[in-house]
Amino acid sequence: MKQLLLLFLTVLIFGCNGNAQDEKNKEYPLSKTEAEWKAELSPQEFQILRKGGTEPPFSSPLNDIDEPGTFVCAACENPLYRTKNKFDSGTGWPSFDRPINEENVDYRPDRINGVKATEVACANCGGHLGHVFNDGPKETTGRRHCINGIAMKFIPDTK
Repeated sequence: MKQLLLLFLTVLIFGCNGNAQDEKNKEYPLSKTEAEWKAELSPQEFQILRKGGTEPPFSSPLNDIDEPGTFVCAACENPLYRTKNKFDSGTGWPSFDRPINEENVDYRPDRINGVKATEVACANCGGHLGHVFNDGPKETTGRRHCINGIAMKFIPDTK
């Protein structure tokens, strides 16, 4: 747990220097130029979704959401996660044990300041969402999708 905390603090201080740029040539169903993304996204969304950045821990209001609903990509509204698969990991970022559908996310090899990691990206637009780790709830998938809140929007279920 101490190593995990150190990893998160390193990412917070130095940022994620992953391969989001390396993957920019990959063809995604929704493809836009950097200028188009910059015009459509807030500066924070652009830094995280298009440049592979990381928001400060405990900064996202999405951490506190527990009502039924869907978390969608902030760039393209691709459905990513459901509240029923969200859990409090104590890390400061919204965490999920699985996506809605594995086809909705893309997994890419990444390095966070020299440490091997697995990046999670939107399979529709290629936007950087966060990373997946194998320290999630053992009673479910054992995985923890550690996702930047800025990379998502929450759509509550209608009654």
